[in-house]
Amino acid sequence: MQELVPPTVPVPLSVLTDDAELGLRQIAGPDGGRETAVYSVHTSEMADPLPYLLGGELLLSAGVHCPPGPEQGAHWDRYVERSVEAGAAALGFGIAPVHDEVPAQLADACDRYGLPLVEVPRDTPFTAVARSVWQAVTQRRHQALRRLSESQQTLAAAAAGPHPVPAVLGQLAQRLDGWAVLLSPDGAELASAGTAPPEEARAELASLTGLLRSGPSSAAGTAGELHLSVYGLSGGGRRRPLVLGLCAPHRDGIDGAIAAVAVVLLTLLTERRAAAAGERRSAALVRLMLGASAEEAAPLLGGGAQRWAVVHGRRRRGHGAARADGRAGAAGEEDPFAAAALAAGLGTTLIDLDGGELHALVPVGGSGADGGPGADGDVPVGPQQGWTLGVSRPVPAGGLDRGDREARRALRRALAERRPLVREAPAGEGEVADVASLVAPEEGRALAKARLAPLDGRPELVETLRMWLSLNGSWDRTAVALEVHRNTVRQRIARVGALLGQDLAEQDVRMELWFALKWC
Repeated sequence: MQELVPPTVPVPLSVLTDDAELGLRQIAGPDGGRETAVYSVHTSEMADPLPYLLGGELLLSAGVHCPPGPEQGAHWDRYVERSVEAGAAALGFGIAPVHDEVPAQLADACDRYGLPLVEVPRDTPFTAVARSVWQAVTQRRHQALRRLSESQQTLAAAAAGPHPVPAVLGQLAQRLDGWAVLLSPDGAELASAGTAPPEEARAELASLTGLLRSGPSSAAGTAGELHLSVYGLSGGGRRRPLVLGLCAPHRDGIDGAIAAVAVVLLTLLTERRAAAAGERRSAALVRLMLGASAEEAAPLLGGGAQRWAVVHGRRRRGHGAARADGRAGAAGEEDPFAAAALAAGLGTTLIDLDGGELHALVPVGGSGADGGPGADGDVPVGPQQGWTLGVSRPVPAGGLDRGDREARRALRRALAERRPLVREAPAGEGEVADVASLVAPEEGRALAKARLAPLDGRPELVETLRMWLSLNGSWDRTAVALEVHRNTVRQRIARVGALLGQDLAEQDVRMELWFALKWC
């Protein structure tokens, strides 16, 4: 892993040539010399500059080292060759005290070797050039550090959100003005963000993952004008870790530092950190398979929690699992991080995600299944992006079947009403009791049993009646909620009326039946 803060931030040569006070102008070298990166300034009159340069310098000279006579051409050729070999970014030639103008042989040599040549006017001291570079480098370094700091903050905030992996990839793509992708060890695209590059760049990026198998933690390459990078996400006990791939139009030290932050965050997010919760789930499953009751297994899942909210969900259209080609994923092509994102959003690790269907148990009261707190009686479930949810009232472990039925009904109602979430919430302290609560539970159940006796053995009629009444007698919305044709709803309600011997158009009849359904 490279340093988080590069030691020097370069400035383009154009920063100096565009400074009117310096009066510098490029007179030879490549046409793109204005964008040459300059890291520092070095003044030398040595005939061979190679031993004294580190690379990236603007080498300043007044030509004192050039001998007089016919050998000047060979000298300048050798001088430029050695300067290029030493890694000099550009050559600045000062007019005076030795030369009245830039030697033509020097300009020719710079053209041949592709070294930008800048003329330094007589009235511009070399120290002024060095000071200008130092000021520009300092300013750029400050800007780079601020960019890095802002990127660290936004990446950390994304990692703390409800959908951390996609959010981190999105922020990374935005900060690098490129494409960020999470790859399997074999190069398959699992999740991505940003504008996807051409297919050949994606294929090259996938092939770079193979280089990580031999030991290095990162690798880089190019595809046309695009810069490619891959980073292994070590940790989590994986023998072959996931890989972060980046494709961007530029790559510098700050880009690498931002990528390093993302690598750390993604490593933490994708490793298996729920070992304890996994052990408890395994223990509970073993107990259930060996004949233990739900009440006996529940404490292993929720610590001190003895009540649960059942959640049923369905993915909304247009929010399918993203695939590498941008199309919605079908069953079996689930986003590998969808379950983790939903677990974080719902506050539980007890979820079952099967394509577009969701089932979850959320602990209520005591310690949650993931170690989080929960207020007694409160169902800490909120809307989840891309999902329609139905949530039951809190039920004990022995009442999960009832919670399951409530969650299914709530989901159907949410779908019918096109609401992101519908839940059955218990009345809070101090709230006015409803009419149904004025009847003793055993009396209410007896009344409901007698009232609905003609519907015994016909659960589809009972469920249709319940949904139809809850939706104020709407045929269309009931049909949507039950996923049947509206004529089927009409036929079932007519059959209910015939079996009960009641006119369901009467409001009093509907009210009595509604209370009976609540009591049963």
